[in-house]
Amino acid sequence: MADRSLVFWSVAVFVFLLDRISKFLVLNFIPLNSSIDLKLFSLTHLTNTGTAFGLFKSASWFFIVFAAAVAVFLILKHKSFEANLQPVLGLILGGALGNLTDRLYYGAVVDFIDFHFWPAFNVADSAVSIAVVWILYREYIQKKRKV
Repeated sequence: MADRSLVFWSVAVFVFLLDRISKFLVLNFIPLNSSIDLKLFSLTHLTNTGTAFGLFKSASWFFIVFAAAVAVFLILKHKSFEANLQPVLGLILGGALGNLTDRLYYGAVVDFIDFHFWPAFNVADSAVSIAVVWILYREYIQKKRKV
C-alpha cells in the first residue's frame, strides 16, 4: 500500500511542480499574447477562463469546484484503486491542481504550448489528457481480452 501512495504522490507532485515552474517562466518572460517561435511550435502566453478549446468561458466557478472535487476525491480514494492506475491518478491530480491554482490566483488558466493547428495548452492539460487516453486504452484492451 505504501508503494501505491509513493507512486501516486510522486507523479502528482512532479506534474504540479513542472506545471507551476513552466507557467512561472511564461508569466515572467513572455508578455501576454506574445509568442516565441520554436520551428515546430511556439510558446505563446495566453489565458483561458473556460475549458479545452476555450469552451464554456463563463463557467469558471464550475471548473474551480469540479477541479477541487476531483482533487479531494483522488486524495481520499487513490489507495482503493489498482496499483497500475496510481501513476494515471497522479497525472490527473497534478494536472487538476495545476489548473485549479491558476484559476484561483489569476482567474484563468495560463496556456502556452501552441502548435498552431491546435488550441494552446499547458503541462497540466497534457497530464490530464495523457491520463484519459491511458484509461481509455486500458479499457479497450480489457474489453478486447474478454471477447
